[in-house]
Amino acid sequence: MTITDEDCLAETLAFNARLKATAASRPPRGQAPNADVLALLRRNRLGGDTPPVRLPQGQDRVVAGGVKVRAFVPDDVDGVYLHIHGGGWAFGSADGQDEKLWRLAVEARLAVMSVDYRLAPEHPFPAGPDDCEAAARWLVDHAEAEFGTQRLLIGGESAGAHLSVLTLLRLRDRHGITGTFRAAHLAFGPYDLSMTPSQRLFGSRRLLSNSDSVRGSYELFTPGMGPEERRDPEVSPLYADLTGLPSARIVVGAQDPLLDDSLFLAQRWQVAGAPVQLGVVAGAMHGFTLFPLTITAREQQRERDFLAGA
Repeated sequence: MTITDEDCLAETLAFNARLKATAASRPPRGQAPNADVLALLRRNRLGGDTPPVRLPQGQDRVVAGGVKVRAFVPDDVDGVYLHIHGGGWAFGSADGQDEKLWRLAVEARLAVMSVDYRLAPEHPFPAGPDDCEAAARWLVDHAEAEFGTQRLLIGGESAGAHLSVLTLLRLRDRHGITGTFRAAHLAFGPYDLSMTPSQRLFGSRRLLSNSDSVRGSYELFTPGMGPEERRDPEVSPLYADLTGLPSARIVVGAQDPLLDDSLFLAQRWQVAGAPVQLGVVAGAMHGFTLFPLTITAREQQRERDFLAGA
């Protein structure tokens, strides 16, 4: 484990404090939101100040018989990155990070294909994983013809990191596909939906995510399931056999309720036989890469470097 960015810890903690002060004026996010609250959160991008920028370089497509994706194809392509966005399986979209994904495409020389998977609660588990599996299976069959390369990578943030691991496991277990995706980049994902100790003990601190909001996300994504059912490896990849998976970079903030998820997954990933880079960002909360911080710029550069060299 590497603790990174301690030199800018003061800036990171000051931002956390401002976010908590702002959140104190809003109702707490506890149980899973009802339909009206969910619609409001989606319109407001979970409290974001500005709408996402849609770049003309993004191409909206439909692949695998009906899965929506958004593709970014630079002039020089050395590989294809299957990106899966975050948002608690209930928020977010493939066009929510155009600027970041286009920069990644150009600087890492990757065609980037972001999956616009179906969202809960309208489409609970297993709809989202099904869409990601279908998009990945399509890439295995069509990447060479579409993008001129068979070098495939996968990754995402938060729920997208969880879906990335499930996708790799489904490719292995359902299709016998291993080794085609050469690396996975996993940012602050939840890998045990029955709740790791850090998830349960984080409490009600008003950062981007806390114990209550995490629990509410699980209720939206897996309605009717209890903790024991959520330990099924098809739901919680921390409990899966991880053999045959590619090298990975796993990153999480030190003040993220999902801290244990990354620590535990990295250990099991390594024991299963694949190389792992684990980074814990000093003072960072869940979703820290959404905000204009020094640690965000650094982390995005590390992500580009990892994917370019994988």
